[in-house]
Amino acid sequence: MADPDEPDLPDGTFEEMEATTPDMPEGAPGEKGAADLEAVFDVPVRISVVLGRTRLPIADLLKLQVGNVLELDRQVGEAVEIYVNDRPVARGEIVLVEDRLGVTMTEIIKAV
Repeated sequence: MADPDEPDLPDGTFEEMEATTPDMPEGAPGEKGAADLEAVFDVPVRISVVLGRTRLPIADLLKLQVGNVLELDRQVGEAVEIYVNDRPVARGEIVLVEDRLGVTMTEIIKAV
């Protein structure tokens, strides 16, 4: 039974309508802006940078003091791994910024 409010269209024909909602931001469909991410801006994350690794017996670990030097498995200038919440996300290089160490991201690791 036909609805009196709907226009008469030939069989198999549909009228195209643009679907919008009042709170949908303008732009391409599915496009998200910074305002859409505002809820996660205050979520704390732990960022770690692995400079290198080494193995040593617990007895040697207990003997470590301030100023001791540990030999790591990396060479100067090699890329370091950057982790966010224990998940590898990037590689980078160590930089010196105003007498402080920092990391410059040089490569983003894509999730597999």
